[in-house]
Amino acid sequence: MQVCSSYQILKPKTIMYNALLLSPMIPSFDIKETVQFFKDVLSFSLVMDTESYAICQKDNLTIHILRAGQDIGQMEFYLQVDSIDNLWASIKNKLDGLKVKEPFNQEYGMREIHIGIPHTNALMFIGQEIKLIGEDE
Repeated sequence: MQVCSSYQILKPKTIMYNALLLSPMIPSFDIKETVQFFKDVLSFSLVMDTESYAICQKDNLTIHILRAGQDIGQMEFYLQVDSIDNLWASIKNKLDGLKVKEPFNQEYGMREIHIGIPHTNALMFIGQEIKLIGEDE
């Protein structure tokens, strides 16, 4: 294997940049309906809206929604919250017609809800860390 000599090895104390956030980009066949889901169900705010692109925000998180091509591949993303049961109580009546898995406990220590995002091929996992029975204090 040949190593390219035009790159320097960075010293451990060198900071290249600070990452501020990472936002999922979801292709949608109906941007307005997908935006409505994030606004009405999950209380996101619309911060940018064009015919082919929208950005929704909640707290310091953003989700970018773009116009889909003819076909879109499946994608999944994870939203971690501090109170899954409070969230579920506030959204469960807003999910009619959507593919939903109600709150359940995972063996890896998360309580989760799964929701198919309207007019996309995206699955949203929403979770809260829980203490498993038998875990050390």
